[in-house]
Amino acid sequence: MMRVLTGGTLIDGTGATPVADAAVVIEGDRIIATGPRASTAWPADAEVLDVRGRTVIPGLIDAHDHMASHGYALATRWGLDEPASTAHLRTARVLADTLAMGYTTVRDAGGLDAGFKVAIEHGLIPGPRLVLGIQIISPTGGIGDRVSPSGHECGATGDPLLPKSVGNGPDEVRDVVRTLVRAGADVIKTATTGGASSRAGHGPLDAAFSLAELQALVTESHALGRRVMCHALGGPGLQTALAAGVDSIEHGCYLDEEPELMTRMAAQGTFFVPTLTVYVYHRESVAPHVRARAIELHPHHLASVKRALELGVPIAAGTDAGGHGHPKNALELTYLVEAGLTPMQALRAATQWAATCLGLERELGTIERGRLADVVVVNGNPLDDVRVLLDPARIELVLKGGRICARAGRV
Repeated sequence: MMRVLTGGTLIDGTGATPVADAAVVIEGDRIIATGPRASTAWPADAEVLDVRGRTVIPGLIDAHDHMASHGYALATRWGLDEPASTAHLRTARVLADTLAMGYTTVRDAGGLDAGFKVAIEHGLIPGPRLVLGIQIISPTGGIGDRVSPSGHECGATGDPLLPKSVGNGPDEVRDVVRTLVRAGADVIKTATTGGASSRAGHGPLDAAFSLAELQALVTESHALGRRVMCHALGGPGLQTALAAGVDSIEHGCYLDEEPELMTRMAAQGTFFVPTLTVYVYHRESVAPHVRARAIELHPHHLASVKRALELGVPIAAGTDAGGHGHPKNALELTYLVEAGLTPMQALRAATQWAATCLGLERELGTIERGRLADVVVVNGNPLDDVRVLLDPARIELVLKGGRICARAGRV
């Protein structure tokens, strides 16, 4: 089947000047032609969709989400406050709503089991393309180690469908990587520091994993064809992450205190996924230690994004939206603009640059010939105001792989 979008303003995700009165020609699941409508040809029997007065952009990508997380309370995180079936149905709803907002690809950084990916691929539920981390790998005491404030352990995991993800020493860490790949991990998620929402005593500057352990993790992940995304906010743990050769730094709030690290990131092409959205949320946390951490790191975080732009560190948009923000994933674009990116840069951070971060740049992220036809039609121009992407009524049409999967914010 051939489908053509005509008359809209095309922002193709490459940073090129938008094309007014454009045409995008789709055959099956691929884009086969784009350009000015007057100079683009298609067969007479193609289905033509008139999108005059609208903006056509690539399908959006969230490079860091937690689709199966629905709150930060301990009982919610451990799956104690509702039946597993209810939680899974809630997750299915989140997946559908996120797709309807124009997010056709999501990299899940832990908590979502491989069954959801299978369900989407088999058409059982609607949802974005998923790149799964399955679980967060950390040592004992790290953010992937489920321990209550009193020291109680929640078994291997709060969800019996998810494998153990705590490893100590290079050999055990390698085994955990292999276990997660066997469980369906497309990317390996790890953590070398605490975070804003982690337990008191294990904060953003507190380290986890030795260099030898993390080198073993990275080497094994790369040997198995998996990239490594690393939660690292600052301090020695941030240095360890880059020394070990991770592929992306997630959060990176205190990178401004380590300017030589950003120079290395720019040279190596190591991605920076700032996840500004989650820290806006944490600044209003009811937990005093979480709120204090988020407030303290805020100016450092903004300075880190600014410096990354100056040095040419590649940036990808991710929300870390577990427990908040679904399906307002485009909030991250708003915060990236506030941090100094132009609207075009913010849009590329959620399209072309994010696709490159995920290793999918040959398939996704731009509206170009040969790419998968992930396309969003917006009533409004995100280059004028990226906040148009937050209004469900303005996300008029979402195509994933050439199929119309949502209209006006509804699947």
